[in-house]
Amino acid sequence: MAAPKSEVCEGMRVERDVPIIVDDGLSLRADVFRPLPEGRFPVLLTYGPYGKGLAFQEGYPSAWQRMVADHPEVASGTSNRHQNWEVVDPEKWVPDGYACVRVDSRGTGCSPGRVDPFSPRETRDFYQCIQWAGVQPWSNGRVGLSGVSYYGINQWHVASLEPPHLAAMCIWEGAADWYRDMTHHGGILSTFWANWYDMQVKTVQHGLGERGPRSRATGELVCGDETFTDAALAASRCDLGAEILAHPLDDDYHRARSPDWDRIVVPFLSAANWGGQGLHARGNFEGYVRAASRQKWLEAHGLEHWTHFYTDYGRGLQKRFFDHFLKGEENGWERRPRVLLQVRHADRFVERAEHEWPLARTRWTAWHLGPAHHTLSEHAAPLAHEAKVSFDALGDGVTFLSAPLPHATELTGPVAARLFVSSSTTDADLFLVLRVFTPDLREVVFQGAIDPHTPVAQGWLRASHRKLDARLSTPWRPYHAHDERQPLRPGEVVQADVELWPTSIVVAAGHRIALTVRGRDYEWQAATGARLSNFRNELRGCGPFLHDDPRDRPDATFGGRTTLHFGPGRQPYVLLPVIPEA
Repeated sequence: MAAPKSEVCEGMRVERDVPIIVDDGLSLRADVFRPLPEGRFPVLLTYGPYGKGLAFQEGYPSAWQRMVADHPEVASGTSNRHQNWEVVDPEKWVPDGYACVRVDSRGTGCSPGRVDPFSPRETRDFYQCIQWAGVQPWSNGRVGLSGVSYYGINQWHVASLEPPHLAAMCIWEGAADWYRDMTHHGGILSTFWANWYDMQVKTVQHGLGERGPRSRATGELVCGDETFTDAALAASRCDLGAEILAHPLDDDYHRARSPDWDRIVVPFLSAANWGGQGLHARGNFEGYVRAASRQKWLEAHGLEHWTHFYTDYGRGLQKRFFDHFLKGEENGWERRPRVLLQVRHADRFVERAEHEWPLARTRWTAWHLGPAHHTLSEHAAPLAHEAKVSFDALGDGVTFLSAPLPHATELTGPVAARLFVSSSTTDADLFLVLRVFTPDLREVVFQGAIDPHTPVAQGWLRASHRKLDARLSTPWRPYHAHDERQPLRPGEVVQADVELWPTSIVVAAGHRIALTVRGRDYEWQAATGARLSNFRNELRGCGPFLHDDPRDRPDATFGGRTTLHFGPGRQPYVLLPVIPEA
């Protein structure tokens, strides 16, 4: 086991591989960055599996290169020696009087143990790391949690345990519900997690030793001094993909890895990404709406999911928040409007403050699907006769297109659709895509959290999971129970209410809105050439958040034909959040 080391560099006191002994005797390892003068400082802490010694530039080179090329302020004013994936750069926080603590989660980097992401064991470890940081001689007793994605997701979980030294947290694009946000979209298995585990966690597992990377800052081994065999490494980690596949419903396995909203009472800032379809959006909105905290703020932005965490805009926002809750500064934060939106246009974002989510002035507008010419219309006449539209159940589906809009129209908020569906088999997977087209019918796509060609919004539903939780459902956010399968009888027509994740777009005059109902994942193009070094697949519109495991979607059950039904009492629609002009 690596011995703790201390040095002074870049104007900071840096202690590496500091042991944190948790309740089962395991010694987790942390790096601590703090100011040179003696004193007590607020703490920003992260706990996660990406290797605290692995440089952002080396572990995630394509993401780093794009970010600093487009946003040079990220790399300025710092040596960049201590940059690490999805956590703060200490050189931009320590000079302002913060101590930054990075902990390698159990079984990763320099921390021994069994890897089990998001497990109750990990959450207990995280709790104890917070409590440890709160009583160190250099700590003022106030611990804040910070970080992107994984480092945001587990904040929701640990906050449910209410650690006494936890004073504030900033959840930057952190999903929350292990089932709905992450492993099963509308009940359909996401293959992201199995691939993520292979590409981003196993590559920095503790015990890789000499076979693993070295720290850019120190030259030391990122994954510990011991080099284990492949068999020993496999024995020291869960089989994440198999575990997820073995739990197709929202059962105890998923609930143990999801928040208890009633117990989240700490002040927090929740930052979502409009383009985070598949992971980096829903949980931030759900957390803001459902957490019990009375001191909570919501922010929503665009671009890649790591970018604004590091830009001057995002860092300035975080600092004002943490300065207030960790330092006690009266900087006006408490008087800020509770919601800050970067409202999305085709070519820019416009900042706007709001006071609630969804917006109170939303004009919830049902746009009806027309069967004859595949139209989408706000003012559709009631259908006098029954009609059907069918498509290959595993195919590209059908698109319902509006007329050109007479004036610019803002859509900001959750989206929902109601369909009437039958299948030639006992089930059907529905992939819904909200889209915008130019007057000459070219699709308008956006830089998403990961994929450079994302549509306006997406939603998913497995027809056998159509059961709603009446207590939590609203007209604009159907909430599915996912606690039992309700198979279809071939040819039986059922009502399917589909949740599309929150979005924001100002649709220009002359453009058209469309809703596509598909039987498989959206593709902007069959080939794009877009890739990132930390994902296996080409980015074709959905990023790495795909639903293509044949074990979850066997042809016998999900092949055949899917039919949409129209007629008296069956008027399918998409409910859009239209924001009136001020």
